[in-house]
Formats: sequence, structure tokens, C-alpha cells
Amino acid sequence: MSRAYEMTVTINGHDPDHQGSIIKACKEEWSFDNIDEIDNGELLLFGQDSLTGGETEQEFANRLAKRIWKANRGGCQITVRATYMENLPCEEYTFAASQYRKPRAKKQKRRT
Repeated sequence: MSRAYEMTVTINGHDPDHQGSIIKACKEEWSFDNIDEIDNGELLLFGQDSLTGGETEQEFANRLAKRIWKANRGGCQITVRATYMENLPCEEYTFAASQYRKPRAKKQKRRT
């Protein structure tokens, strides 16, 4: 069974010389289609794909972190935010026809 997710990954403190390898490793693990580098060197990756084979969000995050550290050839800070796309919070509002109130006609003032 596959489940659709949006993954947002933030990477800080990585070796800039290995940034290309890090991005390549991330793309091999997930369909990251939006990659940005912030002024301080922080990497932001966004993408939507599916977890399959019963893999949990935590298992995916652990697997991705190991790939990033290997590509970086050392430790760095990694944050993985997993958003389950198939059951997002939402608000629903239903209005019955009986709630409709016909607008009142405005009274016109007489001029004298």
C-alpha cells in the first residue's frame, strides 16, 4: 500500500564541497522537485511522493539521514517534516436551504 506524502527537508552545517552529492542522494530517495539554498548555506528540499512497502515516516527519515551523512562524509543537522497528503486537516461548513433569509426591501424615504 502506498501513501502520499509531502516531505520537507532542511539541512544545516553540511560541507559545501559535498552539496552536489547530498542533493543527488536526496533525489535518489525521494522526488524532490524544489531545492533552495538560503543565504547561510542552509538547504531546503520539497517534494511529493509515496511511501510504499509499509515504510513509516520515521523509517524514511532515518534512511534519508544516513544517505545525507554518507554523501556529506560527516555529520550535519537534518530536519525531515512529513505531511500526509491523503488526510489533511480541513474545515467543512454546511448550510441548509432553510437557513436562507430573503433580503428585506428597504423602505424609501419620502421627499417633501
